[in-house]
Amino acid sequence: MTVWIFTHGDGDGVCAGAVALAANPDAKVFFTHPFGLLGDLNQVREGDTVIICDIALSEMHLEGLIERFKTIEKTGLLHYFDHHPLPEGLRAEDIPGVTIHRLDASASEIVYSYFKEKVGVLQSRAAIYGAISDYADNTPTIKGLLKMWDKRTIYLDTGILVQALSAQKREYNLKRKVVSELAAGDPPSSDDRLVELAIQQARREEEAISEIEEKVKVEGRVSYVLDFPFSLGKTAIYARALTGTIIGIAGETRKGMIDMSLRTAEERIDLNVILRRITPKLGGSGGGHPQASGARVPKENFKALVEELNRVLEALY
Repeated sequence: MTVWIFTHGDGDGVCAGAVALAANPDAKVFFTHPFGLLGDLNQVREGDTVIICDIALSEMHLEGLIERFKTIEKTGLLHYFDHHPLPEGLRAEDIPGVTIHRLDASASEIVYSYFKEKVGVLQSRAAIYGAISDYADNTPTIKGLLKMWDKRTIYLDTGILVQALSAQKREYNLKRKVVSELAAGDPPSSDDRLVELAIQQARREEEAISEIEEKVKVEGRVSYVLDFPFSLGKTAIYARALTGTIIGIAGETRKGMIDMSLRTAEERIDLNVILRRITPKLGGSGGGHPQASGARVPKENFKALVEELNRVLEALY
């Protein structure tokens, strides 16, 4: 029997995966995303245990995912830990297996809270790093864990982790190494390669801000930058901030599709709801958090997506 950990490759996903690995030391770690989860689960065999961390359920694959979850549960075990809004009409109790779904905490905190009796004090830092990575550190659990540590050091290590990972999006071997180190209780600052990458990325970020200002395009209340070689999430943040728009988008073209991150600072905007309703009509998918979401649409429909977003914003403002 194999124990699988399927997790996201960002800071929260890496840290959630690390806590799960600390509790299940012989597990195999595999990085995935909402659009690829269903296909990646084909690796699972009868009797295996599956732990899924920080992966939203895609509407496009929802029926297939639920059926696959049921199949896994028939002979093995399934654990689903997530904090992204669920597809409309789906309840946590409708998801097969052990499902812990919360909107008010990071995936790292959720996984830590579930496995805390099986991990040590050192691994609590991974839960904190992940929470800070996802701007979800203002919870009673994380505040309590922070009291055990000097938070200045914790924030330094989180910065190293986030900056290094944002520069290595598809370097999965490096990310697996980081997961193993965090699971062992080692802080990011103990890995010279991570520290080097973090410093390089911090310097690159300063250069990127100036370049984004030159490349960003504005249509209505939406700004966007396409195929810019930098973190999509940060590029979307700076696209919005530098132009004063309501929504910022950063996208990259891959195999005829545009994968993108969207950011807003407006609390009345729920990008998750908006994207889950718009993107299927455009042949894609989307969702995430209210102020920070992702989407994927065919390249030829990107402008239509921007137009749809502006229509929504016009109705709100």
